[in-house]
Amino acid sequence: MSVPDYMQCAEDHQTVLVVVQPFGIVPEDHFFKIYKRIASVSQVSIRDSQRILYIRYRHHYLPENNEWGDFQTHRKVVGLIAITTCTSAKDWPQTAERFHGQKEVYSSTLYDSRCLVFGLQGEIAEQQRTDMAFYPSFDECSDVERRVEDFVESIFIVLESKRLDRATDKSGDKTPLLCVPFEKKDFVGLDTDSRHYKKRCQGRMRKHVGDLCLQAGMLQDALVHYHMAVELLRGVNDHLWLGAALEGLCSASVISHYPGGTGGKLLGRKPSISQTTDAGKRHRPGAQEVLIDPGALTTNGISADTSTEIGRAKNCLSPEDIIEKYKEAISYYGKYKNAGVIELEACVKAVRVLAIQKRAREASEFLQNAVYINLGQLSEEEKIQRYSILSELYELIGFHRKSAFFKRVAAMQCVAPTIPEPGWRACYKLLLETLPGYSLSLDPKDFNKGTHRGWAAVQMRLLHELVYASRRMGNPGLSVRHLSFLLQTMLDFLSDQEKKEVTQSLENYSSKCPGGMEVITLSAELKLPPVPFTKLPIVRSVKLLNLPVSLRPHKVKGLLGQNVSTASPFIYSPIIMHSRGEERCKKIDFQWVQGDVCEVQLMVYNPMPYELRVENMGLLTSGVQFESLPAALSLPAESGLYPVTLVGVPRTAGNITVNGYHTSVFGVTSDCLLEDLPAVKTSGCLVEVIPSLPRLQLATSLPRSAHTPQPMSKEELSSSVSVQLFNGETQQLTITLENIGCEDIETLEVTSKVVNTKEKVFSNFLSWKLEEALSHLPLKPGLTVTLTVSIQVKLDFSGQENLLQDLNDDGISVTGLPICSPLRQVLKPRPETKPISNDSGKLEYSHIKVRCAALSSSNQHTEQHRHRNEERKDMKTYSMRIYLEWIRRA
Repeated sequence: MSVPDYMQCAEDHQTVLVVVQPFGIVPEDHFFKIYKRIASVSQVSIRDSQRILYIRYRHHYLPENNEWGDFQTHRKVVGLIAITTCTSAKDWPQTAERFHGQKEVYSSTLYDSRCLVFGLQGEIAEQQRTDMAFYPSFDECSDVERRVEDFVESIFIVLESKRLDRATDKSGDKTPLLCVPFEKKDFVGLDTDSRHYKKRCQGRMRKHVGDLCLQAGMLQDALVHYHMAVELLRGVNDHLWLGAALEGLCSASVISHYPGGTGGKLLGRKPSISQTTDAGKRHRPGAQEVLIDPGALTTNGISADTSTEIGRAKNCLSPEDIIEKYKEAISYYGKYKNAGVIELEACVKAVRVLAIQKRAREASEFLQNAVYINLGQLSEEEKIQRYSILSELYELIGFHRKSAFFKRVAAMQCVAPTIPEPGWRACYKLLLETLPGYSLSLDPKDFNKGTHRGWAAVQMRLLHELVYASRRMGNPGLSVRHLSFLLQTMLDFLSDQEKKEVTQSLENYSSKCPGGMEVITLSAELKLPPVPFTKLPIVRSVKLLNLPVSLRPHKVKGLLGQNVSTASPFIYSPIIMHSRGEERCKKIDFQWVQGDVCEVQLMVYNPMPYELRVENMGLLTSGVQFESLPAALSLPAESGLYPVTLVGVPRTAGNITVNGYHTSVFGVTSDCLLEDLPAVKTSGCLVEVIPSLPRLQLATSLPRSAHTPQPMSKEELSSSVSVQLFNGETQQLTITLENIGCEDIETLEVTSKVVNTKEKVFSNFLSWKLEEALSHLPLKPGLTVTLTVSIQVKLDFSGQENLLQDLNDDGISVTGLPICSPLRQVLKPRPETKPISNDSGKLEYSHIKVRCAALSSSNQHTEQHRHRNEERKDMKTYSMRIYLEWIRRA
């Protein structure tokens, strides 16, 4: 026997083996459909008896394994169900002949057989035959399960007769010697009349009868026979069969202790007879329980050995003794090279029992022994199966990393150099199953929670193997996704050289298949989430910027009172509610304007040892329609915090939330959400976008002034122009207003403000008429309107020195007076005796300079400039400010 059954468990010793095989032309899907229905009949309650017969089905079984049926009867094929198709009567003789030929394969051990024929109708199909069942088609076979039950009952009858025949002592008859295949040549020429030989024969037969009792549902009888076999075989040092007797004793005890099964596949098993009997008893304190098998009292189960009713409570091993006996049995198996499969299967059975008992450390010792059992030359497929089962058993006892190791070995075995066609898909699938054992998840969100779990070096090696396997599968998209995951999650553990190698490979793969944010579905249960590059570059802060001063909207104070009635009532509450993510969801106290360019500043740095090129970087928003204007940047190697400004244009009004940013790095597109970046600092990402406002550009006919006054309030935007006039002189100032926005300008207001408070000195210098300008309203985008402002100087200089001092205190430049000014020097002294006249028309110093400051929106340009460069010497010059105020209404 060279091929072990890794799915064996202790309770399989009480099952009978039935092989279900197709012959002829049978579609595979139809065969497995019928096979599934047949396998559903896994246990049958025997009529006129309280016993249950358990059946184990196989659709493929090696004939050489059947030769070990005397050693352990559950390995013996006792039933055969053949499935075939036959469409015409002329083909029937050939079909029947092939069925009989198939029975010959297992004829030495077969108890009974059945043939299910599909597609044959007519006289032959109407014949009533015990071993044949005819059905019109694979869909019209409603009584398959009933026929299988009848078939199982016929097997039980044969089994019971053999048990009774072997268990009854026939005086005068010589007990035959049961052998395994490799022993037959060793017993040639031995003295069959020796006492040692007879004890060997009796011990093996007792063990064989115990197997038959266990299969027939007589658990307690089986325990007694196993105990007797152990004593007889130990006395003659028949180690191989002694190990089998010990294993049978362990199996019967496991069935008694764990009626639900240890293999995880028979959880729906009915309780054993001893368990149902125990459940119906009344427990009396101090009373000694005696287990009596009801099957031993029936007419079908008369036992020839009266010792089966004596002391049965001590025949069943305790859970601890079960493991000790398993160890002893395995040690005996280990003495025989040809019993490697039996030894390996015994280790697997013991591990399953220990898993039920929660004894993981002892189970690992059995598995470690199983690893070193030599089974000879195994095929590559058998090696893969062996390592995969070892992995599952380690997983069963909670050794997750050990399980992942053997599954990874199985994956590497799928692509061994000796295989002519490597199975890269199977290798990739097995590698994916190893991820939990190495504390590795393919979801990048699991790595944003803090500390790293697992061995980074092993995890990186596994990810590299996934990349290579996916490439050999011909799926570059998978390679890009795994490389992206490796670069994102293992960046802190990569050396500088490894970073360069990974990024070069990523660029190579992404050139063939660009990476994106789509979910890659591998199966119904496994999906690969997208991998955003939140570390390329690393963002530390996000700040929404206010609009430039010239574009900021301001509410008109005169209109504030109009919306008082629509305001919500104020309700005071002493409870301060703090919502989750308050900082990110906090509304910012400024507004953006629909159609205007808005800015968000990010502080980023490059962790890579070389220059990082980021392409197509933009904002991710929600709430309103937003047009993100992509940017490209290049960050120096391992740079410090570097400011990056991302811009965009909101196209609709409402509340907009900046959710994150998108990048394109190494050919991989990433959507990085701020909620996935707990280390990012932000003062809020929610801002109100108000509807579009008109934009007005103001230009004057006067030259700009070198002095730019500070605005009086935040609503003002100052720009000053300069003009030089004599007292009494009048000059026209032309103001050109151009609508450079997209909205119509419907109203226009012009006001004047005197900066100085000395109204007794100043009079109204400015005068204008709005009728001509208002006639052009509403002003369409792209059109201009001209407003003429008259500047007329009317000053009274009849004041004394204290008045001139006040003028200087107010910022009015005064030069050339016959008195000393604290701010200006006298350019040319005058006779002090010269009288000062009140007649301003006769004064020499009747020349003044006026600076006019105009308020405008952005893109303010002066289209026409006029300079007056002539300045009379020895004239007293006075300077003052006149402001034109422009308020952008919100």
